[in-house]
Amino acid sequence: MSSNEAAKISVRNLNAWFGEKLVIRDIDIEIPEKQATAIIGPSGCGKSTFIRCCNRMHELVPGARVQGSIQLDEESIYDRSIDPVLLRRRIGMVFQKPNPFPSMSIRDNVLSGLKLTKSGRLKEADSIVENALQQAALWDEVKDRLNDPGIGLSGGQQQRLCIARALAVEPEVLLMDEPCSALDPVATARIEDLIHGLKDDYTIVIVTHNMQQAARVSDRTAFFLMGELVEYRGTKRMFTTPKDKRTEDYITGKFG
Repeated sequence: MSSNEAAKISVRNLNAWFGEKLVIRDIDIEIPEKQATAIIGPSGCGKSTFIRCCNRMHELVPGARVQGSIQLDEESIYDRSIDPVLLRRRIGMVFQKPNPFPSMSIRDNVLSGLKLTKSGRLKEADSIVENALQQAALWDEVKDRLNDPGIGLSGGQQQRLCIARALAVEPEVLLMDEPCSALDPVATARIEDLIHGLKDDYTIVIVTHNMQQAARVSDRTAFFLMGELVEYRGTKRMFTTPKDKRTEDYITGKFG
């Protein structure tokens, strides 16, 4: 990162295990504020585990553990005083497969995170729903059917609904774990356009297996391999002049 970029998330000596298996090893990385950072690498290299450590979802897996330091605005997220539920309001997550709550309406899906934390902002429910759906580029498509089930939307619309649900609680960081892998090209383009707009207001970290997508949406890219961070730099430089031979081999398709 350049000296004039503020780090939103700072990671030092991060190791993570599933049981006895070490899945990420000695990760050091600083993720800049209000930019999009892509995490690339082959399947099983630790990409998803890394971002799940960043909002303490990794520890929800039985037998999983973490060692090292992750700071959000210079405050340790693993400090005993930190409530993980409230942390996940500050660091939201959008998953690979769209997962609207099937028994809830579109409106209630958007408000579900606020209801979980019993937020006083629920008094402004109507404006919160409209604003979140506007931010997720979904309002015009659903404004006349907010009481319909969220599960009745198309796959791409469901994923934008999940993004709206994450944005409704006003996070500072949005983690996206391969958010387009289950979507068709048209829906994928909508999500990518959305990321470009959202990074003016949010710090975004996107895990993607699609290197073209990483090149299109991110400002910086990190390449993970076998649980290690091989290289991390500006996306354009990463894809044109990688420093590490392993990075070059991966982005030119010699393995993956």
